[in-house]
Amino acid sequence: MTLSIRLDQNMEQQLARAAAQSGLSKSEIVKQSLRDYLAKFSPKKTPYELGKDLFDKGPGSGIGDLSTRRKEYLTEILRAKHSR
Repeated sequence: MTLSIRLDQNMEQQLARAAAQSGLSKSEIVKQSLRDYLAKFSPKKTPYELGKDLFDKGPGSGIGDLSTRRKEYLTEILRAKHSR
């Protein structure tokens, strides 16, 4: 896709100077700048995505269905404890 933009003379000179110093084309500099700018507006990670590598680490119960059958497990533990 082609996109035309108007730059004032000062900005065009700065862009040309940056292109000459970096060895990149003016177009490539503008594209990279636009990528960096647009990255600020990309969807943010959810709290889960941010902590995903930390979940399920460390000692656990080893019981995969603990959250759904917690009352049954608690009953078993209490019966075993009090039957001694």
